[in-house]
Amino acid sequence: MTAILSVRGLEARIAGQQVVEDVSFDVAAHGVTALLGRNGVGKSSTIKALLGLYERTGEVTFDGERIDRLLTHRIVQRGIAYVPEDREVFGGLTVEENLRLAERGGAPNRAIVGELFPELLQRAKQQAGTLSGGQQQMVSLSRALMNDNRLLLVDEPTKGLAPLIVGTVTKALEAAAERTPMLLVEQNLQVVRALAHTVVVLSGGRVVHTGPASEFLDSDLVHRHLGVSTDQEAA
Repeated sequence: MTAILSVRGLEARIAGQQVVEDVSFDVAAHGVTALLGRNGVGKSSTIKALLGLYERTGEVTFDGERIDRLLTHRIVQRGIAYVPEDREVFGGLTVEENLRLAERGGAPNRAIVGELFPELLQRAKQQAGTLSGGQQQMVSLSRALMNDNRLLLVDEPTKGLAPLIVGTVTKALEAAAERTPMLLVEQNLQVVRALAHTVVVLSGGRVVHTGPASEFLDSDLVHRHLGVSTDQEAA
């Protein structure tokens, strides 16, 4: 499958401490590639290194162009959207103002917000800091999805959410992935099973497995690399 993003020998440091070590993988030009691993193995750090938010070395190629020497805003301008792990909405601004700040280009697709998260339309004038965690995640996703993107980097979108909201977010991600390829960091393996066609597994800051999602999730590799069983996933 053709890759939209190719990563070769990526390393990243925070305050001189290495957090990503010689990571190489591809993100397919269609569908969802899931980046998995236990807590603290470097998944979020890998995402941030791709965006230039951390000091990094290695080669990152996006749609045939090297972007590892570009500043973060230049990377985003090329059509890479980022949904951060902790939502990071502007709490003192309204939902409408959060969305307006995220607009990139002249024709943002505001209609998609209403299609995926109609509840946000009713809360357009409400301060984002007063929303529930699930509603804030809807805002965070909407900021990315309403722009014309060529790749989505989505970090732990269901973290800490109630099961009903997890279902809503999963459906929204599925709809988004029909239009735009996605690199997804996710701990909920049911969500991974529903969305991903490929998994890349990190351990100790390195890639230890790459392959079809279904084969990985149905094997003992889940326990070996993630510390959970397939029974736990089903639960």
